[in-house]
Amino acid sequence: MNNIGLVLEGGGLRGVYTAGVLDYFLDKNIEFGYCIGASAGVCNAVSYISKQKYRSRDINLNYVNDKRYLGIGNLLKTGSIFGYKMMLDTIPHQLMPFDYHTYENSKCVLTAAVTNCETGKSEYYRLKNLRQHYDIVQATTSLPLISKMVNIDNKKFLDGGVSDSIPIRQSINDGNQYNVVVLTRDQTYRKKKSSIALAKIRYGKYPNLIKAMENRWNDYNNELEFIEKLEQLGKIFVFRPSEQLSISRLEKDVDKLSSVYDLAVRDSENKHKSFMQWLEKTNITANK
Repeated sequence: MNNIGLVLEGGGLRGVYTAGVLDYFLDKNIEFGYCIGASAGVCNAVSYISKQKYRSRDINLNYVNDKRYLGIGNLLKTGSIFGYKMMLDTIPHQLMPFDYHTYENSKCVLTAAVTNCETGKSEYYRLKNLRQHYDIVQATTSLPLISKMVNIDNKKFLDGGVSDSIPIRQSINDGNQYNVVVLTRDQTYRKKKSSIALAKIRYGKYPNLIKAMENRWNDYNNELEFIEKLEQLGKIFVFRPSEQLSISRLEKDVDKLSSVYDLAVRDSENKHKSFMQWLEKTNITANK
C-alpha cells in the first residue's frame, strides 16, 4: 500500500492501544510503505515494522513497574522519568531482542516527529537505520518537565507530541493521498487548556517552546477537527478507542493496560470489514 500512509498518535502508556491495532495489522498481513508517529507512536511502530507481534505490549506490561524502566528515581538521577539505558539498550539487546534485520529490510520507512526547543516547531527524522538513531527515539519520547532535552545536530529536542501530536499533515505533505490514523483517545475527547506555570519557570530560555506548550490544547483540537473532515471525505480511515480510556500517560496498572490492549484488538476486528472496503475503494480511486 505505497499510496497510503500510517499515522500514529503518541500518548505515553495509552499507546498500548496503538500496540493492539498494529498487532491486528500484523495478523492480517497489512503493511504500509510509510509510517509517521510522535512519542509512543514511534516506539510502537518499530516493533510493527520488525513484525514482532506482542513485543510492544509485552514491554509495557512486563516492565512498566520496573524502576529501571519508569520511575521517579530515574528522574532524580538522569533528569528523565524513563530509564533510557533500559529502554534503548537493555530491552532491545538483552531482554526482548529487537529484529534489526527485518526492520532495516522493510519497505516501510518510519518518520519520527520531534519538537525543536528553540523554535517550538516540529522537525521530522527518518529512522531507516535504528541503531544509529536511538537518540531520535529518545527525543520524541522525552516528555516536558519530566525528561531532559536531547541534543541532535547541535539542536535541542523534546517530545514530538508537543508540536505535532498527530502528524497527519506531514504525511500528506510527504505525498500520501490517503492515510490510516491510529488515535489513543475516543471520538468524544477534546483537550482542555491547562496551566503551564511550571513550564514557564523551567523553560524560560525557550519562549517558542513555552508558546507551543501553551497552544497545544487548541492545536490538538484543531487537528481532530481536520481528521474528522478527512474521514468524512473518505481520505483517511481512523482507528480509535470505542470507549473512554481510564488510564494516564504514565499508567502503571498492568491490568488496566492489558484491558486497553484487548479493547484495541476487539475494536480493530470489529472494523475489519469496513476497513477492507475502504482499502479496496481507496486502491481503485488512487489508480484511476
